[in-house]
Amino acid sequence: MGLSFEIQAAAEGGGRRGALTLPHGVVQTPVFMPVGTAASVKAVPQSLLEEIGADGEGAQIILANTYHLYLRPGHELVRRMGGVHRFMSWERPMLTDSGGFQVFSLSGLRKITQEGVEFRSHLDGSKHFFSPEHSMDVQIALGADIAMVFDECVEHPATYERTRESMGLTHAWAQRSRNHFEENKHLVPWFSQKDGKTQSLFGIVQGGMYADLRKESAERLVEMELPGYAIGGLAVGEPREVTREMIARTLEWLPKDKPRYVMGVGYPDEIEEYAKMGVDMMDCVLPTRAGRHGLLFLRDEAGKVQRLNIKKLEYAEDQRPIDAGCGCMVCGRYTRAYLRHLYASGEPLSAVLNSVHNLAFYLDTMKKVRGELARSTCSN
Repeated sequence: MGLSFEIQAAAEGGGRRGALTLPHGVVQTPVFMPVGTAASVKAVPQSLLEEIGADGEGAQIILANTYHLYLRPGHELVRRMGGVHRFMSWERPMLTDSGGFQVFSLSGLRKITQEGVEFRSHLDGSKHFFSPEHSMDVQIALGADIAMVFDECVEHPATYERTRESMGLTHAWAQRSRNHFEENKHLVPWFSQKDGKTQSLFGIVQGGMYADLRKESAERLVEMELPGYAIGGLAVGEPREVTREMIARTLEWLPKDKPRYVMGVGYPDEIEEYAKMGVDMMDCVLPTRAGRHGLLFLRDEAGKVQRLNIKKLEYAEDQRPIDAGCGCMVCGRYTRAYLRHLYASGEPLSAVLNSVHNLAFYLDTMKKVRGELARSTCSN
């Protein structure tokens, strides 16, 4: 086994403090995973990723994207480099998604069948085909600590019938993914194998915005006895209260002794809320994407999350840091006035500093939640 999960404390609301042991290290949960789409967290070098946050702890685990790395530079090249950890000089844990969501987002460039998905590259229009087996082959070549089954993410809104049909395809693909992964996981690159431990495969619960389908999907996947489970197909345009309901209902049907991961969410107050509900892992492109567009996160005096648009003229002579209560390297050194100047001038440093602050904000938010859960009186 390449994974073990220990729950160290649990709160009445469902949140739990845990430790997820993977080949490349131990991850303290609940955890936020920065997204490194093409083996790079945009604008942030790996050395900074290892240090950001008030305590210098850095990102414990990051996510890389199967679809993008398959297209460029190609998974076989990454395999020859020793796997994605060695290729990008990242020795901490990593997760790869299956490519299903990216293929889904291509819309008019794809064709779905029972066998898989035929699609055209967004880079050059070339034709490709992803099946569950091929997704596993690509992820095994990349060699991240955690791989994901190949799934179909249904559009929103979608009818009950369309959602049920898509969910059935996801379940069939999950079984095929599991079978192929078990038969071929020994082919993981040499650098990805640590102390005899190698990759683990997580399932993905689908079912759209229908609670009964979410229940059925969770039950079907749990029958496959995978080491961890994700909740997919959320944050695709539905109201926040619906997202919360689907997470809460799905968590009821997932094993309590295995890690639970919600994919692609959300704003800082959302990830804090979901962690306190019992979600162990989350990822989102928002911290870096927002940073590149001048949107920064901070807390007001009451501790509530606020958003600051650094582009505004009102910050041109503002000598304060982004957030006086933030201990990150950006808030400890730079003023709002300087950060606005960098953005207005089109300086590349703007994206770096804004992204570092936002990532630190997210990581510190999770650290705060872990501390609260560790002090929970309802310990396991």
